[in-house]
Amino acid sequence: MLIANPKATSTTLRARELLTRAFAGDLEVETVETGHRGHATELGALAAAKRYDFVIALGGDGTVNETVNGLMSHGREAADRPALAILPGGNANVLARALGLPNDPLRSIAAILGALRAGHTRTIGLGHVSTGLEDRYFTFTTGIGLDAEVVRAVEEMRGGGKATNTMYVRGALRHFFSGTDRRRPALEVHDHQGRVARGLYLAFVSNASPWTYLGPRPVVPSPRAGFSTGLDLFGMRSLGVLPVLGALAQMMVPATGGPRGRHVVELHDAPEVTIKASRPMALQVDGDYLGLRDHLKFRSVPKAVRVVI
Repeated sequence: MLIANPKATSTTLRARELLTRAFAGDLEVETVETGHRGHATELGALAAAKRYDFVIALGGDGTVNETVNGLMSHGREAADRPALAILPGGNANVLARALGLPNDPLRSIAAILGALRAGHTRTIGLGHVSTGLEDRYFTFTTGIGLDAEVVRAVEEMRGGGKATNTMYVRGALRHFFSGTDRRRPALEVHDHQGRVARGLYLAFVSNASPWTYLGPRPVVPSPRAGFSTGLDLFGMRSLGVLPVLGALAQMMVPATGGPRGRHVVELHDAPEVTIKASRPMALQVDGDYLGLRDHLKFRSVPKAVRVVI
């Protein structure tokens, strides 16, 4: 099954046509376009229930996340579910790029075709977050606080159209200086060993690295995060201009080993993490805004899904 988001980019229609023609005689491909939020989850679940061999997600990180959540609704082991192939058609395409694919669906077709024909797959772990209102798997990151507020702002700006790096930069600057609460920290982190970190303004829980991309450059708050380890956490105890600029500078230069300093909180390879908030805080999952939440439970899900690569 080829799950295509027709709104992702202008190249997705051409990529879909090229892929379908390239597979003629090799595979039987059923192409379905998403029509509403959550549709890719429904289609992924249908493909898993019907025991398709592969599911190809053609779209951005939101389409991929929904597809993965649909696949995870069936089967107990990764081998019980269809393998996932990704043709990146969004703005950041974090998961696809973290797996080594070019940041373009047309340039990724050859790599995916070869891997599909050879049956080459890699099994990766996922993250899972429970909010009390919903459960959601994530492939690379979740964010609580400022970055989720920015995601919400960009979703409002784009109005169903394509997001751009400029939108994210504008949204981040506006919310940092006039939107987010920089005086009252609200977050408290508990790890699986009972250790507690209080007084955080924001937190990222990562299943992979990088956290995102700014154009061609990776942004890396948790450089040790990976698909074969547990969860990593990055948090900030200050939203002062100098601490934030210092952390951003270190995130943009991966060779530094990630942000360090007295305002930084980090965890590595944690099987479980709990975050409590003294007031409802914005939450994003793989770049998809979920709303305001005040109690989050995260867990690592090893060897969860096969990806074609």
